[in-house]
Amino acid sequence: MTGYQEIITDPSYRGQIVTMTYPLQGNYGINAADAESASPHVRGFVIGELCEIPSSWRSEQSLSEYFAEHKIIGIEDIDTRALTKHLRSQGAMRAVISTELSEEEAVQAAKDSPSMVGMDYVEEVSTREDYHWDGESRLWTIPSVTTNQETNYIDLPEAKYRIVAYDFGVKYNILRSLRQSGFDVEVVNSRTPASEVLAKNPDGIFLSNGPGDPAALTYIHDEVKQLIGKKPIFGICLGHQILTHCFGGKTFKLKFGHRGGNHPVKDLRTGQIAITAQNHGFATDDDSLPDYTEVTHINLNDQTVEGVRSTKDPVFSVQHHPEAAPGPNDAKNFFGEFADLIEASK
Repeated sequence: MTGYQEIITDPSYRGQIVTMTYPLQGNYGINAADAESASPHVRGFVIGELCEIPSSWRSEQSLSEYFAEHKIIGIEDIDTRALTKHLRSQGAMRAVISTELSEEEAVQAAKDSPSMVGMDYVEEVSTREDYHWDGESRLWTIPSVTTNQETNYIDLPEAKYRIVAYDFGVKYNILRSLRQSGFDVEVVNSRTPASEVLAKNPDGIFLSNGPGDPAALTYIHDEVKQLIGKKPIFGICLGHQILTHCFGGKTFKLKFGHRGGNHPVKDLRTGQIAITAQNHGFATDDDSLPDYTEVTHINLNDQTVEGVRSTKDPVFSVQHHPEAAPGPNDAKNFFGEFADLIEASK
């Protein structure tokens, strides 16, 4: 019902057409504060009905105006329930949205488009210039419970730990969540050599989410392997899959991926279940993982791997998105776990 702007601007959706299951989209418009990156990344947007007149005091422009500005095509009046059932049965499919091609030409264009398997979209979305994260990271709250009546923001904690974050398509809310958890964050390009990262002598290293096939990123695997055992490492989504390959494991393409904010994940160490936000089309093959790793979390819908840790080095990762945006915040504790891991490794 909410979250379309975060989805549209999530770099993990690079190269994909997204269909939304909730029938009405655009009802509260677009505003800069809710973006998850500097620009939209979806190739197309499929919805049931577009709201042309948004109703929110935070709205800065309509969804259709935003798409026109960024030259992204969308289509409405689609039976998204039927389309969802089709994708559930047939799996994620290549597709085309066009105002110019005939039906036959569009089908052929879809067939001719490249598969997601073997695709490296990280090159397209990673930052060109390294930077220090200083974006707005304070938590907004309502005036009745705020600690700062003038701004409606909760003050940030001291930045106790200095980390380097590899940008494979990082979401802003991951960087916000890291800062909210006491991290000072320097963001670097996906091709940054391990030697340069270690020369910065950070307290820890973070591996971000991102788009495409993790198996295709061998140049990233080579660098991250050199970091394991040198510094504490935490990976999310694509970062988790990259660590899988660095451990010597394998990933595989899911039939239709895990998308949305209602996926139950079980912590095998405690038995606790969290409802999580997810966005990934590949998963870790648990049978391929070496003996020195432990599967810590599983998806209760299909039993796929949702978390892994090394039993010999300070390294762990999760497949889902603890930062949410959009989605539930059940799993946000992992940022605190990263801080605890760094503290224990000192």
